[in-house]
Formats: sequence, structure tokens, C-alpha cells
Amino acid sequence: MFANGRSYLAIPGPSVMPDRVLRAMNRAAPNIYVGELHEVTRSLVPDLKRLAGTTGDLAIYIANGHGTWEAALANVVAEGDTVLVLATGRFCIGWGEMAAGLGARVETLDFGQAAPVDQARVEEALRADTAHRIKAVLSVHVDTSTGVRNDIAALRAAIDRAGHPALLMCDTIASLGCDRYAMDECGADVTVAASQKGLMTPPGLGFVWFNEKADRVRGAMARVSRYWDWRPRANPTEYWMHFDGTAPTHHVYGLRAALDMIAEEGLEAVWARHDGLARAVWAACGAWGQGGPLRLNLPDPAARSRAITSIGMAPGQGDALRAYLEQRLGVTLGIGLGRDPASAWFRIGHMGHVNAHMVLGVLAAIETGLRALDIPHGAGALDAASAVLAAS
Repeated sequence: MFANGRSYLAIPGPSVMPDRVLRAMNRAAPNIYVGELHEVTRSLVPDLKRLAGTTGDLAIYIANGHGTWEAALANVVAEGDTVLVLATGRFCIGWGEMAAGLGARVETLDFGQAAPVDQARVEEALRADTAHRIKAVLSVHVDTSTGVRNDIAALRAAIDRAGHPALLMCDTIASLGCDRYAMDECGADVTVAASQKGLMTPPGLGFVWFNEKADRVRGAMARVSRYWDWRPRANPTEYWMHFDGTAPTHHVYGLRAALDMIAEEGLEAVWARHDGLARAVWAACGAWGQGGPLRLNLPDPAARSRAITSIGMAPGQGDALRAYLEQRLGVTLGIGLGRDPASAWFRIGHMGHVNAHMVLGVLAAIETGLRALDIPHGAGALDAASAVLAAS
């Protein structure tokens, strides 16, 4: 009964698309050979580099996040090479599976689903690799399945302490434009991201930033797939080389509008907005958990993403709550991806084009669902969330 009206997508990507982005895309197909499209495309590159905090190079792909995983790997990892996967949830494991599909040997350090990477274990593993078999360390800044946020700068320091030459490759698909990240400051050699989360643009554009060290590794590769090769994309002599073919025309215009919105707000303000909204979600969850099974996946706030929150309850309750909110209230929550049992978990995406009333609305809908389904929970969640925002 209460779901009629505009529905709200509170999943951790694709995120809410701003009207301004949709309006920018609502146009006839442009001329791909000369004119405005070329200038708009070229204008994206410096802004995307600033957003990622790097002076390195950028390659743009017509791809989702999984595509950028393969693109990054294809440039630096050959069949028989070894990569070290640092797993804090489903997504770094998935990147490792992508590497295995390319013929790489995959070694995994699994840190579970409720804790960040243990830098000491990484250093120990790299020190033990005296032959330097490990060519790259695969990490995620934020794992979308668990909400774990890893300290990439500390990871770089661990690699350096071990005196190991491995590339540090970082997935920021869930975090770019939401959680504070600067590639050069963190010491990452390769960073990957995609358009559909903090960048507020429909799925379909993927990004790989790389530094000189990574490009030297690329130069030593016996061969690199023509389509995934980042060199012509990063330094095109013809417009078509940006995308190795026809440009993703409407995504280009949508992304331009999204980057303009980020620039107008200011990146520091964007990060602060995500931090405040995330803390409001955590405060509400803390109150609910005082009187029932609901719990945040991560007890340490320093390890939590500012873009996505993973929440557990009793088996079956997560699925029941999600179904009630979607069918009765018009709010869609994220599934318990990669969790066991998945039915006990749900996720709230608070990334990209979100503000206080959107997040407070989601929290009020969850409170309604908990009441309607007779799921035990503590009182005062909405008061706690609004107090966080008022104090900010």
C-alpha cells in the first residue's frame, strides 16, 4: 500500500542517478568523428586524475568493475605469474579468480569478513617470498560485500618494509568519491574503479589509473591484449583510441555532469557528507542492536566504509526485512552478498547522490519493517541518527 510513488534504491551500487546526470544523457546521438564529444571526453581525464589523487596515467574502458579487474591484470600479469590476494570479502576473492582465469598462480591471505587486512601478515608473506615470485598484491579499498575499509597506505608501508618489488593494485570501485582516497599518497601502483557508485553514472564505464612503475612492468610483458592495452588509451593519437572503437557517447556526457557536481560541492565536502551520513546509519544500528539481534558487521568504526554498511540479524530476518521494505514501502536494500547464511544479512548503500533526508528515510523504513515483522530491536534509532547529523 505504501510503496506507490517514487521507489528508492538503497543498494550499494548502482547508486541513485542524479536528475542532472540523466538530463545530460537524454540527447540524440552525437557526431563521434569531430566536435563537442571530443572536447568533453578529453575534459574527463584531468578531473578523474584529481578525483583519484594521482599524477599518473588513466585508461578508460567500456566495462563494468569486473572489466577493469581484467584490464589491469592483462597489462601486468602473464600466464604463470603469481599474485597475492588480500581477502576481506567476496570482491578481492573475485579479482583473484579473474587472475586465475588468465593463467596466474593465486595465493590468498584471507582475513575473514569482519576485519581489515593485517599488515603484519602481509609483510611476513612478502618477506618469505625471497625469490620475488609474487608480481602483484591485489587489494580492495572497500569490499562491497562486507563494508570493510582497508588502509592502503599502511599496506604500502608493509610492502616497503618487506623490501618486495610487487605492484600494489587497489580496487576502489565501491569507495572512489565516497571514502577518502588518494592513489599517490597511498602508494598504490594501479587503481581501478567504475562509474556506477560514487561517480553517480550508469554502469558501463571503467577506469584504470597506473604509475610509471606499473607501466614499466607493462613494457616487459611479452604481449598484452589489444583491447585491454592501457598505453594507447592513456596516450591516444586519434580520438577513437580513447575507447579502442566507438565511444560510449551518452556515458561521456553523464559522467561529465557527475564530475561537475563533485567539483561544485568540493571533494573534501563530498567526503565529509559521506562520513556524516555513514555515522548516522551506524548510530541507528547501534540503537536497534541494544534490544535485538541486529548488528553491524564491523565493530571498529575505523574499519567501516563510508559508502556501504553491512548488517546482520538472525537467519531469515534479513531476507524478510528486505522483502517487506521493497514490497510494502518502496525501498530496496542490498542482499547479503557472499554471506553465510545470506538470509541473515542486508546492506545499505549510502554512496554518491545521497543526502540527509534520503538516508533518514531509509532508516525510518527499516524501523517500520522491524516493527511490522516483530523483529526485536532497541528504541531511539532515529533519534540517534538525527543527533549525529545535527551535531555535524
